Amino acid sequence: MHPQRLLADIGGTNIRLAWQASPTGPLNDTRVLPCAQFPTVDAALAAYLQEVGVPTPREAAFGIANPVTGDAIRMTNHSWSFSQRAVREAFGFERLVVINDFTALALALPLLTPEQLRPVGGGAAVPGAAIALLGPGTGLGVSGLVFPPGSHLGVPLSGEGGHVTLAAQTQREFDVLAILQERYGHVSAERAVCGAGLVDLYHALRRLAQRGGKEISSAAQVTELALQANDPLALEALELFCGFLGSVAGNLALTLGARGGVFIGGGMVPRLGAWFDQSPFRARFESKGRFQSYLAGIPCWVIDPGATPALHGASRALDIAGSDA
Repeated sequence: MHPQRLLADIGGTNIRLAWQASPTGPLNDTRVLPCAQFPTVDAALAAYLQEVGVPTPREAAFGIANPVTGDAIRMTNHSWSFSQRAVREAFGFERLVVINDFTALALALPLLTPEQLRPVGGGAAVPGAAIALLGPGTGLGVSGLVFPPGSHLGVPLSGEGGHVTLAAQTQREFDVLAILQERYGHVSAERAVCGAGLVDLYHALRRLAQRGGKEISSAAQVTELALQANDPLALEALELFCGFLGSVAGNLALTLGARGGVFIGGGMVPRLGAWFDQSPFRARFESKGRFQSYLAGIPCWVIDPGATPALHGASRALDIAGSDA
């Protein structure tokens, strides 16, 4: 079976790869490789093709955690940088499509089944209404889908909404964000609502508490401290994280008029399991004054990352690019 398509979902921590024998075929040999193991994206692609033992596919599509504004790609949360043209020529791809990773995930949303989604409150989705998408991982991805007349699969939005300014709603949040501002200057949503952001929230709370707490360096450690050890500072950090995520998701839903629902992707929220359902997320999502009832009706879902939906979205990007050609 000769592979037709090489698909990649390139995040700040991992690169997920698979190949298809045909545009509608299943994903084959899905792998997750740590980006840090490879000096370049070319090296990661070559290692994957060698590992799975298939010839180089004719075409490729990458979703990448980065703005895609021209030929040159330089990742925000990783050291890789590359020229799309150079990658295409190095591998001999007939076609290469590179899009933002959350644009790729947005393209996959209409393909998701109920089994791949966990509801977190709200009412019923309004058919044909805009859909919002965001998700914390190494960074904070943001996208959405709009449905022009005659479009049932939607047109994805390609933006950098993770870098909007984050606002405090309580004095506690104001004090925490002041510490982040001292460190970073501009405090974007991504500064708090991502893996490194959760760690920063925890250390800010340690500083405000003026006591030791535990020295930690990863979001997984904060989550384990909170959910397994019931550590009060870690638990508060996780609650702040979910509250900020709810606030940003509510802003996005209002901006897009996302009565078609809000989808939460990325690797972090699925790991919180049922705890997320009773976290401050939903209350903060709806906490928009006169528009509380508008947001209360909007359903939210957590996407199961095990289905590697962004790879399916990358494949759809090739179909769209082909239809535009």
